[in-house]
Amino acid sequence: MSEEADDQTIDEAALGSYLEDHIEGFAGLEQVVKFQAGQSNPTFRLDATSGTYVLRAKPPGELLKSAHQVDREFKVMRALAGTAVPVPKMLHLADRADSPLGRTFFVMEYLDGRIFWDPMLPEIDTDDERGAIYDAMNAALAALHSVDVEAVGLADFGRPGNYFGRQLSRWSEQYRQSKTDEIEDMDTLSAWLEENLPKDDGAAGLVHGDYRLDNIMFHKDKPEILAILDWELSTLGHPLADLAYQCMQWRLPHVGAFKGLGDADRPSLGIPTEAQYVARYCERRGLKGIDNWPFYLAFSFFRLAAILQGVFKRYTQGNASNPQKAKSYGRSVPVIASLAVELIRDEG
Repeated sequence: MSEEADDQTIDEAALGSYLEDHIEGFAGLEQVVKFQAGQSNPTFRLDATSGTYVLRAKPPGELLKSAHQVDREFKVMRALAGTAVPVPKMLHLADRADSPLGRTFFVMEYLDGRIFWDPMLPEIDTDDERGAIYDAMNAALAALHSVDVEAVGLADFGRPGNYFGRQLSRWSEQYRQSKTDEIEDMDTLSAWLEENLPKDDGAAGLVHGDYRLDNIMFHKDKPEILAILDWELSTLGHPLADLAYQCMQWRLPHVGAFKGLGDADRPSLGIPTEAQYVARYCERRGLKGIDNWPFYLAFSFFRLAAILQGVFKRYTQGNASNPQKAKSYGRSVPVIASLAVELIRDEG
C-alpha cells in the first residue's frame, strides 16, 4: 500500500486484480497515490504498467443519504462523451457490493493538464490569456446548459418542478443535519430565500452544481479546456444556478481559505467583470437578461455555506478527506453567510 493512500486503507493487490478483470487492457497496478486536493470524494491516481488512471470513491464512514453520489458522476460524464462538453473517458463503475474497497467507486482516464487554484491566475503571464481562460469557462458553461438531455440519455437525471424550491429545501435540511453552532446570518439568509423564492420559469437543463475554476482542467500550453471535473452535485435544474454559483467568485474576498476576486483589479488583469461575464453567457445562450439576479447569488452563497458546513461536520467526526482544509472551511461558513446577508440588504 502506498504511504500516500494509507488513510483510506486500500488493499492494492485486491484492487489491482479487480481492475484487471473489469477494465480492458488494465494490467500491473504499481501504486495508489491520493490527490490531496478536494474534500468530498477521495480521489486517487493509479499507476500501472498499462498506464495511469484516476479512481474516485465514496469516503469511508457514516454519510448523509444524498451526499457523495459518485455513481451519478459516472453516469453524467459517460453520457456527455462526444458532446461539446469536455469530460474524461469513463472506464468502470464498481458498486458497493462488488467493490474491493467496500464502497462505490469509479475509474476514469488520467488527463495531464493544468488546474488553476487562484482565480487571479498569477501563473499566467498575459492579460489576453487570462481573458481567454475565463471566456473558455463561459463557453463551456453555455455548452453544458445547451445539452439535449433526452438525446444523451439524461432525461431522468432530476425531478420536475421548481428547481430552486427543491434545492432550498435540500440544502436547508443538509445544513440542519450538519450544524455545529448557531449562525444567525444563516437563519436570516434562509428565511429571506424562502420569502423571495421566484416562480418556476420553466427553464431547465443539465447543471454541474459546482462549476468553478478549480473544477476545470486546462491544456498545459493553451487556454483550452480538457475536462470539467467533480460532477457529484450535477442534476437537471435551472441553468442560472451554475452561473450564479460561479459568479460568487467575483464577490468573495482573496484571503485565508477564500480565493475570490472581490479585492482584485480585474480590468488590469484581463479578467472580465461579473456583469461582462454574465452578458457574454446571455449572448451565447440567446438570453435578453436575467431577472432576480440577487436571489440566485444569495442562494448560491447559502448553498456553498451548507456544503462547507457538511465538510466541517465530517471533520468533527474524523472522516474528512483533507482534515486541515475541512477545519478552515468551518470558519468560513459565518463569513459566507455574512456576505450573503450584506448582498440581500444592498441589492435584494
